[in-house]
Amino acid sequence: MNASMRVAWFSPFPPVRSGIAAYSADIVPRLDPDIVVDRVAESDAHDFVWRERRHPHDLVVYQLGNARCHDYMWAYLVRYPGLVVLHDARLHHARAGALLRDRRDDDYRREFQYDHPGVRPEAADYAVEGLGGSIHYLWPMVRVVIRTARLIAVHSPIVAADLRDEFPGAAVAAIRMGVPAPAVDAGARVALRRALGLPHGAMVFAVFGRLATEKRIAAVLQSLAALSADGRDVYVLIVGETDGYPELPEQLARHGVADRVRVAGHVPDDAIAGYLAAADACLCLRWPTAKETSASWLRCLAAARATVISDLAHLADIPASVAMRVDLLDENRSLELAMRRLTDDGRLREELGEAGNRYWSVHHTLDAMAEDYRRVLLQAAGCPVPTVDDLPSHFTDDYSGTARGVVSRFGLTVDVLRRR
Repeated sequence: MNASMRVAWFSPFPPVRSGIAAYSADIVPRLDPDIVVDRVAESDAHDFVWRERRHPHDLVVYQLGNARCHDYMWAYLVRYPGLVVLHDARLHHARAGALLRDRRDDDYRREFQYDHPGVRPEAADYAVEGLGGSIHYLWPMVRVVIRTARLIAVHSPIVAADLRDEFPGAAVAAIRMGVPAPAVDAGARVALRRALGLPHGAMVFAVFGRLATEKRIAAVLQSLAALSADGRDVYVLIVGETDGYPELPEQLARHGVADRVRVAGHVPDDAIAGYLAAADACLCLRWPTAKETSASWLRCLAAARATVISDLAHLADIPASVAMRVDLLDENRSLELAMRRLTDDGRLREELGEAGNRYWSVHHTLDAMAEDYRRVLLQAAGCPVPTVDDLPSHFTDDYSGTARGVVSRFGLTVDVLRRR
């Protein structure tokens, strides 16, 4: 780059326990030296307004996902349009939660109707009455974001093409997601297995990330029970927080596999490599899906571990040699067969691990991600700010009415509050 670029970077950062926090911490230091990044975490966001007025940035970047730690960004992304890196192509869970927790039921209804004009307005009442759950996946609630961004970036060419089809005229680019190579000392596998009480010769399947129904844990435990009943020495290692999955103890008892499951809970990022070394294969399942690209799956590939993934439409471009796939229409049988084959065939595990590692090294390193960011940041800075004049009122109201009313009694105005 010939001239420096100042970028405001809205994102959670460590110590926030978020995959996107780790993602931002990885990529920001790898941007070109000519790109000056001002981090805007939630605690800094209020100061962004006056700082931006005094010294405007060349570009504002929003790392937006379907989680609560991104809620604060919605107050800024329409007012300060920029590059939105959409980590989930469905945002309904988080957006509904943010509005309804603040008792903004009518704002939620208006925004839902704007995002989904072809859906009966009464559909919003599912979430208002607390009945959303998996039904949120039917309605992504991304139209406001797509229409107001200067550029949208996603981590899948298939998702990018889908968004262009759904929103003609929107600028959408694909950025490869990158993860670092794991650094593990030679004795980590033996030491960690011993600490976890995992027999030296046992087959260990690992599940990484915060537990949720979408991780298909019930199907994993059912398959584990079937393999164990057949006399196979098989274990499942769960690495991630379980507070969002209260069903786990009951499911362990129902399937009779409590003695074959090890729950590590949340572990620091720098310890994940050790748990990858302790595993023989990784189960990276997801359904329903927000069309995300799983960083934990990519870490498994980087560690040369055989992986099993759900057969999802937005993953159709991944070569068959890279991972085994589970048929969602026959999930239990398909998953059990995959786990059985990987348990019985060490050569298959090795071949899958090597193929996955090659795929990661070509497509999903941190250098690959940084290369794409250089291109997309320049592209976004050159994109015009979209003109959108039909947004729901809670995006356009600056909420200065009370302040204006008070100062007007003294013959004053508050021009500093006017939109530019």
